[in-house]
Amino acid sequence: MEEEQILIGKGTWLDKLADTLVKRDQRLGRKLDMIRVESGLGASGIPHIGSMGDAVRAYGIALALKNMGYNAELIAYSDDMDGLRKIPAGLPDWLSQHIARPVSEIPDPFGDCHASYGVHMSSLLLDGLDRVGVKYRFQSGREAYKSGKLVKQIDTILQNSERLGKKIAEFVGQDKYVSVLPYFPVCSNCGRLYTASTEKYLPSEKKVLYTCKGSRIGKQEVAGCGHRGEADITKGEGKLAWKVEFAARWQAFDIRFEAYGKDIMDSVRVNDWVCDEILGHPHPLHVRYEMFLDKSGKKISKSAGNVFTPQMWLKYGSPESILLLLFKRIAGTRHVGVDDVPALMDEYDYYEDVYFGKIKEENPAKLAKLKGIYEYINKLQPPAKPAQHALYRFLAQQASIYPGDPDRNEKVFARLVKYGMAKEKSSDLMNRIALAASWADDNLATDEKFEVQLSDSQRKAVQQLIEIVGEYANVQETPDSAKALQSRVFDTARSNGMEPKELFTLLYRMFLNAERGPRIGNYFLDLGVERVIAVLKRYL
Repeated sequence: MEEEQILIGKGTWLDKLADTLVKRDQRLGRKLDMIRVESGLGASGIPHIGSMGDAVRAYGIALALKNMGYNAELIAYSDDMDGLRKIPAGLPDWLSQHIARPVSEIPDPFGDCHASYGVHMSSLLLDGLDRVGVKYRFQSGREAYKSGKLVKQIDTILQNSERLGKKIAEFVGQDKYVSVLPYFPVCSNCGRLYTASTEKYLPSEKKVLYTCKGSRIGKQEVAGCGHRGEADITKGEGKLAWKVEFAARWQAFDIRFEAYGKDIMDSVRVNDWVCDEILGHPHPLHVRYEMFLDKSGKKISKSAGNVFTPQMWLKYGSPESILLLLFKRIAGTRHVGVDDVPALMDEYDYYEDVYFGKIKEENPAKLAKLKGIYEYINKLQPPAKPAQHALYRFLAQQASIYPGDPDRNEKVFARLVKYGMAKEKSSDLMNRIALAASWADDNLATDEKFEVQLSDSQRKAVQQLIEIVGEYANVQETPDSAKALQSRVFDTARSNGMEPKELFTLLYRMFLNAERGPRIGNYFLDLGVERVIAVLKRYL
């Protein structure tokens, strides 16, 4: 008899990682009174959906730990001491004079709404986290350095720099740190990071000696000013190199988990060794995730300008839909764009229907996983009952009939009642209508066409429907006319050797990219004869 699968927590990947983390810490003899997970917030450009994904998934691990009975928190660490390496697409050219300066020392390019470039960029990601209900403790990198929270770690690393430099060369073939200390002072003369070469560390004074010689940053040569000076590590007058900085903050804040993208795999490997061997602190548990790509297959990047931000998603989709995108799985490359919003909105409804038993799932493991993801999306506090559901693309199409109409959300709701798709007005449903209307305004292309392959009999049926629908061009919509058109769609299916359900499903896929929808007779007359015929012709 096949052994029954043991369910860990709620049966999701979040639970498995949380369980692995706890068992690992128990083996290491670590205290479990507070388990901290971390996400690094890039502050050098406009944060995108992938940046948010790193933080949201770490928060998911914290939720799974809480479900197991442990206290856990997410540390959102802003890398706002990093230097600006290049100007992200769309930002002003005057930023070129600030290349290599710490982003926390650069003026806000969007005006005076924030204290600096770095604060503005961090605030965008924090705004996204706030809007989806992610709880975190914010830690500014600049504040960590300035307040001395990393001094102990910096001192230990610099005193072991010779051993460390050799290990970095062995690990990744980079011999830079064999002769240079892994610490970047901010030149006190020109204010630049990366251009000053650290030559000596004075442990008794907690200072490094440097010369501002210049550096190659990306494809650009940034000249040094030639200044020779000293930087005090206790006052935040510089920062550690990435090859060692993660390890320093892991120990300083007792971080037990941090995910990472494959683009920084080498840095994580070196930092793990530094944490274990130089700082004497077990490195965090990791999980590697694939990067988010845009629809053309290019990596979503702050500097490339193909940024899809959390704010863009939330203009059209609910917080739950974006959490579903990020919680449903962590493995595999993800192509993501604004056209994914409708599917994720409807998929969340599916998870909700499974959770409340409106849709049956016979596989116990799959059922547990679906219900678990639903509970994590709702931060372990699911609603008492399901919301009213309506297909997102249907709402968008209905909203597109009333462009600019101040009452269009009410009119779309009236259509839902008419089709029997809604019983009462609720804030949740009206918000969904408003989101779908925004999506329709910005993204509903008139030539939208879904992937539907027609058989010969289906093609013939569609051709007949074009003629039938055309007969209703001047017919006023009434219950009788809608019923008559519905009946003729039935007849069209049967005359072409098809079950009516097959034809109706085909039409829903063609118009809504869904398997179900409103009554076709009413829907076609509401949508408008010309528009219906135009859609049908595109599939021929």
